[in-house]
Amino acid sequence: MEFAPAKINLHLHVVGRRDDGYHLLDSLAVFAGVGDRLSVSPSDELSLRLTGAFAAGLEAEADNLVLRAARALGELAGVRPTGALVLEKNLPVASGIGGGSADAAATLRLLCRAWRIAPAAADLMRIGQRLGADVPVCIASRPAIMTGIGEILTPAPALPPAGLVLLNPGVAISTPAVFRTRSAAFSAPARFPAEGWRSAEALADSLRATRNDLEQPASALAPVIGDCLDALASTPGCLLARMSGSGATCFGLFSSAEVAQATAGSLARPGWWVWGGGLCRWSDPEGNILTAG
Repeated sequence: MEFAPAKINLHLHVVGRRDDGYHLLDSLAVFAGVGDRLSVSPSDELSLRLTGAFAAGLEAEADNLVLRAARALGELAGVRPTGALVLEKNLPVASGIGGGSADAAATLRLLCRAWRIAPAAADLMRIGQRLGADVPVCIASRPAIMTGIGEILTPAPALPPAGLVLLNPGVAISTPAVFRTRSAAFSAPARFPAEGWRSAEALADSLRATRNDLEQPASALAPVIGDCLDALASTPGCLLARMSGSGATCFGLFSSAEVAQATAGSLARPGWWVWGGGLCRWSDPEGNILTAG
């Protein structure tokens, strides 16, 4: 079993645009203790079965990112891709929290073990880049500063214990459409203390000097995002409310996982997906993703 945690952009600045049309980004990405789960059992053929609350949102896809990742890994390693994969889809689709990218990254980690191969980290990152801009950061699923088009990663400053409430209004948003709608000038990269933050309150103070440059264009396409942000911001204990990625999922930053978990239930509405808890932690010698903390 492999965990594919949700990726949260605590800030996201659009800092430029390449000649090929890809936008240059600056973002602090963290990973929440909620996500999809992927398993594999022996099979002579490569296959994928979907389960979970949001499986229906992927059934129309002719070529899921999970299968594309498996085939790319097989090509890299010179092996025939095999295995009966099962994806438990717990995260909303097209929601700005890297669900598909996290699934592709989890596929690479899981099949490296199942096929008993050990590609170089740089080769896995190159596969990730071909699959999608968020896949490289999801391969390690560690807090990182993302620059370039998402493929240049540096370790994030030390993060304090903190809680997150994730709120999705049940609206899928196209990332290309959000970028097409955006008309603002480019932003400067964010500046954060090299030593990190001692508390969630200090982290929130730093983040208030930043923003998500895609929040306004995404809200123009889906005004319900504003309702989510208002609901989070008005919740007692919320230190910061912001949209993640290209939306429509929004997050509230809280002082602890316990406070976020206790708060999440109060935000439930028909058609909305809500989760509260902490960040992923890595604590075993092999670097496996474990539970929230």
